[in-house]
Amino acid sequence: MKRVLLKISGEALSWEWLSIHPDKAGEVAEMIQDIKKTWVDVVVVLWWWNIYRGSKLIAAWVDAADSHNMSMLSTVFNAVTLKNFLEKLGEKPVVMDVLHVEFLEKYSAIQAREYISDGRIVIASSGGGTPFFTTDTTGVLRALELHCDCMIKLTQVDGVYDSDPKTNPEAVKYDNISYDEFITGNLKVLDQTGIIMARDNWLPIYVMQLGNTDQIISVLDGKSAGTKIS
Repeated sequence: MKRVLLKISGEALSWEWLSIHPDKAGEVAEMIQDIKKTWVDVVVVLWWWNIYRGSKLIAAWVDAADSHNMSMLSTVFNAVTLKNFLEKLGEKPVVMDVLHVEFLEKYSAIQAREYISDGRIVIASSGGGTPFFTTDTTGVLRALELHCDCMIKLTQVDGVYDSDPKTNPEAVKYDNISYDEFITGNLKVLDQTGIIMARDNWLPIYVMQLGNTDQIISVLDGKSAGTKIS
């Protein structure tokens, strides 16, 4: 594989009471650079969870669309933070934002592909730019627009299970699962809208645990790790 989109949980940047911890942000930046050193182009989409958690506010009558918009803006914090830590390592990342945040470059798939061809890491912020669409779906969309060979979702679990492994010790992990099996099983690791989009465009998705760079690189070399959805 020559080009990968990394969908990274916002929790990857946080630790204890800090929504963004410098040590954790540095670890994520180092992981991305290690992947890039294998001659793989890297695109990044970050989640917002460490900055803003809107489910309880929606339950308390905050408008859902407003809450989703705040979530999208929260990804900007993570994206700009990651950019700085990548620059510290000598990279030249660029944050491209779909909501036209004034101090960021406007997202354009054409321009993003040019940056990638020049060896730069593209970080896409503000999700898809509209409420009610998750960053999972955004990750699939950006992967397709930017001609990525796959999307890798890095999260706290090491793959897709038939139930929540945090609450069910008997949960069974899938090494491989089809798009349709994922949908009919009503599995929750990824948003089903994104799965349908990936299925219709034959984009493979891998779900893996954050922190194991060697496993990520092995997948890019064609080996097996985590769960493959295809």
